[in-house]
Amino acid sequence: MFCKQHTEIAANRKFVVRFGRSITKRFSNYNEAERFLTGLRFESDKGTFDVRDYRKDNPLGFENLANKWVEQKKRTKVKPKTIQSYENYLNKAIEVWGHRNIKAIGTGEVEDFLLGDHRDKRSKKTISDKTRHNMKSCLHQFFKWVCRREKSVEMPEFPEISFELGWRNIVTIEVQQAIIEEVKRISFDIEPKIWLGIKLLATYIKIRPDEMRNVRERDINLESGFIHIAHPKEGSKKNGKFAYLDAEDIDLIKSFPRSIDPDLYFFRHMATRSGVKMGVQFGPKYFKKWWDKACDNLGVKGVDLYGGTRHSTATALGEFLTPEQIKRGGTGSATNKAFERYFQPRKTESVQVVSTIKEMQRKQAGKVVKMRK
Repeated sequence: MFCKQHTEIAANRKFVVRFGRSITKRFSNYNEAERFLTGLRFESDKGTFDVRDYRKDNPLGFENLANKWVEQKKRTKVKPKTIQSYENYLNKAIEVWGHRNIKAIGTGEVEDFLLGDHRDKRSKKTISDKTRHNMKSCLHQFFKWVCRREKSVEMPEFPEISFELGWRNIVTIEVQQAIIEEVKRISFDIEPKIWLGIKLLATYIKIRPDEMRNVRERDINLESGFIHIAHPKEGSKKNGKFAYLDAEDIDLIKSFPRSIDPDLYFFRHMATRSGVKMGVQFGPKYFKKWWDKACDNLGVKGVDLYGGTRHSTATALGEFLTPEQIKRGGTGSATNKAFERYFQPRKTESVQVVSTIKEMQRKQAGKVVKMRK
């Protein structure tokens, strides 16, 4: 095989490296085969040999692991929209790393990827810092999951990616109440809970629009006077968060028919109409749809449901309460494990915030708002 005068013999030879019972690889070049075998022996002596690094199905390949992580997320309570974002971010990484072994992706590779020139598929513009930060968060979760499963994988360091949140447009309480009254006028005969949900969003600013939509019959306890948000966006994922109702709103909710089925969504269609079926939960954009209609009727531009309810109310509260009071009793969401122990102190602060909100709303309710009808 090594005769300098008859090199064609060596060229026609086939070589096979067998390492244990799991690895068999063929080579047409002796030097390549020897180098491969030497590498396996070195890894074995060092204690870093992992047979999965050489399997044909590539179980430690980035793409395979990324797809497995997404599938696991789909089996949890992660929202479909969030799953879609995860898939989008990881697909960008797959375009760069493909089936590369996860062990070969370190701090440098992660930093180069996150700080790279990523562009929006539609606009072709460079992605915002907020999007880049979300991409980092997704990738960090993924690597944390990988490192928990695979002790041989080292967690890479992630670069700092700062961003500034844009300001939502807000309205005065006077305009807010005019919009809510317009919602009632145009929707009450169709679906009265549309107005109820938006009215509650403007008062109980701890609750986000999608959280309100997901409230079930069992989550509303009128005897103790609270709405339980079982799966909040922030705060205690295990215990949820609680919005404490005042007597006026307890009576208001009592005026609406309740179901004996605790699993039914409270905000559901009460009759079958074109495009909707009775008993089906309000859609993700249902509150927004009617808010936008009311804004159009009144000539209010550029104020979304979130900004017009939660943000507008919280901003107006700043004239009457301290930021800490607003956070604890209004927008704050952390809930202690021992709910009964902290019920009264929490409720007292929440009632103070709600009372202030109601007083602001009453002062503006009687005023005439000059807007286009």
